[in-house]
Parts: sequence; C-alpha cells; structure tokens
Amino acid sequence: MNSRERILAALNHMEPDRVPFDLAGSTWTGIANGAYQKLLVFLGKEKEEPDWSDVVQQIVIPSDDILDMLGVDTRGLFPLTSHNWDVYKKLADAGDNWEYHDEWGFTHHFPKENGYWFSLVKHPMENIEPDIAEIDAYNWPYASDRERIRGLRDKAIRFREQGRIVMLKGICAGIFEMHQRFRGMTNALVDSFLYPDFSDRLIGKLADLKIEFWEMALAELGDVVDVIAEADDYGTQESQLIDHDHFRQYYRPHIARIIKAMSQSAPAAKIMFHSCGNVRPLIPDFIEMGIDILNPVHINAAGMEPYQLKKDFGKDVVFWGGGVDTQKILARGTVKDVTDDVRKNIDALAPGGGFVFAAVHNVLSEVPPENIMAMCAAIRKAG
Repeated sequence: MNSRERILAALNHMEPDRVPFDLAGSTWTGIANGAYQKLLVFLGKEKEEPDWSDVVQQIVIPSDDILDMLGVDTRGLFPLTSHNWDVYKKLADAGDNWEYHDEWGFTHHFPKENGYWFSLVKHPMENIEPDIAEIDAYNWPYASDRERIRGLRDKAIRFREQGRIVMLKGICAGIFEMHQRFRGMTNALVDSFLYPDFSDRLIGKLADLKIEFWEMALAELGDVVDVIAEADDYGTQESQLIDHDHFRQYYRPHIARIIKAMSQSAPAAKIMFHSCGNVRPLIPDFIEMGIDILNPVHINAAGMEPYQLKKDFGKDVVFWGGGVDTQKILARGTVKDVTDDVRKNIDALAPGGGFVFAAVHNVLSEVPPENIMAMCAAIRKAG
C-alpha cells in the first residue's frame, strides 16, 4: 500500500498494511519549530528557515525529505488565516514582547526572550455592553477571500500524485473557543445564560463565517482533498468546560450547520473534529452530526481510556491521534517510555482499522529528538 491507500483503508475501518502515521498534516498534529530544528541537527542536517503552518502556535511544516524519512503518510493544506498570514510583517514593538494585531481584532504577545508561542492578551468584546448591534457593526474578516487558498489546488494534486492523503484545515478556531477570544473566558461561560440573544448572534456569526470559508474553499478544492478539519475545545483534563446540555442547546446547532455545509460541499471527504481533553460524553453528538474522525484522542484525560473508547465507539468514528502522550512521556520520558507508550496505544486503538497514529497533540519545543525518533521507530515496529 502507498500512503494514500493505507489511510483510506483505516478511514474505512479496515486494517492497512501498517499503522498509518500523521505528523504535520494539521495544526493539531504538528511539530513546533524548536523541536524541528533540534531534530534536524540530530539527523546531521542544516537548520532550515521554517515553512509555517501556524506562526501563533509556532508550528512548522517539515520538509518532504524529513517527512519521508520519518515515514509520514499525510500532507496538509494550510489556507491563509490570522495564524499564518504575514504575521511577522505585522509585529509591533511592545517592550518585552512583540505585539501582533490579527484580522479578528485580537491582540497577541510573543516574548522577546524565551518565547515559545504567541499568547492572546486582549479580547475586543470583553468590556462592551452585550448588544446585538455591536456584532452587526463589527469589522469582520473577509472569510471567502479566494486569496486564502491561492496555490492550494496545485499542491493538493501534487500530493495526490505522490500517493498522499490530503488534509485541509479551516479559517479559525472553533465557535466556543472564538467566543472566548472575543469576550474573554468569564463572559463566554455565562453569556448564553445572561444574554442569550447576544450570545446566539455572536456564535451564529462565527458559524456563518466558517460556512462562507468552507463553501468558497471546497468549491475549488472539494474534489482533491480527503480530510477536512474543524475544531473546538470542550474538554478539560478531568471533565468538560461546559455542561453537556449547555453544549447541546447553544453550540451543537451551529456546529451541525458547519458540518452539514462541509459535507455538502465535499461529499467524498471525511470530516475530522478536534477537541482536547475529556470529550467522552460528547462523542455520540459528534457522530450524530456526521463527524467521521475524532482528534486528538486525549488518552490521559479522565474518561478517555483508549481500550474502552475503541470498544464503545470504534465502529462509528476513526481515532486520529492518541498514539503517544505528549504531556509527560514524549516531552520528559525516556526512549523506553516512549516506545512502551506507543506500543500500548497502538494495541488499543489499531485493531480492526479506524486508527491513524498521531501524538496526542503537537510535538512541542521541549521534546528531545531522541524521543521523536523512538516514536517513529516504534510505529514502524508495530507494523
């Protein structure tokens, strides 16, 4: 099997010739620039000027040579968004930090010393009176700007000709997370109860912009992409950020609209949904909405034990991730720790297909190259 055939088999819940492997196909299965540059040195190669998939998170796209060396089966398409569109050209000096104002009106800071990523420091609607007129008058980004996808069709065709699976991400974070970015976490958690009309209009506007993007992008790319990816973070390490009924009442209807538009615009593509933490109570909702793939499979969160997830949901959803714990083992464990964890999670999630290996989340800067190579070796050994 080539890479494309391998992942297609897994997506159709069949066992491929070996465990499929994704690294850098999305901005949730990527590698931080710090870890990538250390890996290049470890492999005896020159450091590279990175190709960024997400400047704000400092996530890079490794060269094809490195991806091939590591045995990666995926390739990602990254439209121009607030996280990668001329970010460095828009920086301002803010003392100890570099300051970035993005197209959504958010303000980000990156420390000049020992900075690992940009942090959001100002929410544009945090201190306003919750009035629908504020939403209607806001200077919203041009979601359907075709410049966002310039060159991506040719890239997708080239990836497919190379026998790769092609993945495409969306324009921004999820509607719940964007709600937090606009209003601040405290307001976002109570808006639905205190200002339901305002809250629903804001959430709905964010969903509308996502749909505008997907309809534009998939009109051009729908026949050449295999996986289209949305996200929203609802889980914590122990539970969920909001109650299940709260999710169903206020957020699910708008997520369902987005998923429906994606499916109608690219009926042959599989839909991935990313949500960190313990999202076990929400998985049936995800499946009902038409989500085919769950990422990142946060195996060390409460309720996310991989054997039980596979038993309960393995026939209905593909697990894309959960291959190795990134919080402790990949970053701070030994090579043996990494090898053992990879083996254990593959044993839990791979049987019968429906599994693509990826780390629980991005490979961050502190991860030593020895552990990255141990992860890749363990995947190959698993067969």
